[in-house]
Amino acid sequence: MTEARSQALRGHMAMLLFSALVAGSFSLGSMAANHIAPAALNSARFAIAAVIVGIAAVASGALSRQNYRSYFSAPWRYFLLGAIFAGYFVLMFEGLKTATPVSTAAVFTLTPLMSAFFAYFLLRQITTSHTALALAIGAVGAIWVIFRADIAALLRFNIGKGEVIYFVGCVAHAVYTPLVRKLNRGEPALVFTFGMLLAGFVVITIWALGDIAKTDWHALPIIVWVTLIYISVFASSMTFVLLQFSVLRLPAAKVMAYTYLTPTWVIVWELLLGHGVPPVLVLGGIGLTIVALVMLLKDEG
Repeated sequence: MTEARSQALRGHMAMLLFSALVAGSFSLGSMAANHIAPAALNSARFAIAAVIVGIAAVASGALSRQNYRSYFSAPWRYFLLGAIFAGYFVLMFEGLKTATPVSTAAVFTLTPLMSAFFAYFLLRQITTSHTALALAIGAVGAIWVIFRADIAALLRFNIGKGEVIYFVGCVAHAVYTPLVRKLNRGEPALVFTFGMLLAGFVVITIWALGDIAKTDWHALPIIVWVTLIYISVFASSMTFVLLQFSVLRLPAAKVMAYTYLTPTWVIVWELLLGHGVPPVLVLGGIGLTIVALVMLLKDEG
C-alpha cells in the first residue's frame, strides 16, 4: 500500500468514528435543548473542549514554547473558523428544540453537497460526475427523511422551523470543512483545533454573556450536564481533531460524505435511549443516504 493510500485509509477510519460520535449529540441534544439557551451551553462546551485539546497538544509535544509563536502567527484564521463553527452549534441546538433527532441528522447529510460547492470556489476541487451523482442521491434521501416521507408535505414545501434553522447551521459547517484546508499552514491537527476552539470560546462567550448570566446553572437537570460532558469531550474535542485530521488527507466532499451515516447512527442511539425508530417509509430515505456513502467510498480515482 502506498503512503498516499495509507493516509487516505486513516482519514476514512477517522471519519467513521466521527460520524458515530456526532450522532450522539443529536439524540442527547434534543433531550437538553429546551432546558438551557443554546449559546450558553455551547460557551461551556467550547471552554471544556479547548482545555482538553490544549492539554493534549502540550502533552503530545505538538505545542511548545518553541513553536507556539509560528503556529499562532495569524490568529484571525482561528477566530474566523471558531466563529463559523460556534454559529453552527448554536443553530443546531436551536433547531433541536422543535425538530426530531433523525430529521436534523438528515439535514446534516445535505452538507456534503454544499461542501463540494464551497470546495470548488475555495480550493478548486473538482467533483467528478460519479461523486456528483452520489451526492444527489444522498440529498434525495435526506429530503425524503426531512419531509417524513410525506409527498404532500414536500409539494407544499412544508418543512419544520427547527429543520430550517439547522439548515442554516449546516451551510456554515459546509464552509468550514474546505476552509480548514485552505487556512491551515502546516499546524498539527491538535494545535489547529485548539486555536479554533479557544477563539470560538471567546466569540461565543461575548455573544452569550446575557444568556450565561440568566442561566441558573445549579438548577439544570442532569440531562443537560450529561449532554454537556458528551458534546465537550466526544462530540467536540475528539470530532474536531478527527475532522481536522481527515480534511488534510481526503477531498472535502469525501470527508463530508461520512455525514450520510449520521441518520443511521442516530437511529441506533434512539434505540439505545428507548425512543423507538422512525416509520418504515422514512427508513427508505436513510437507505438512499447509505447508497450515496457506498458510491462515494468506491470513487477513489
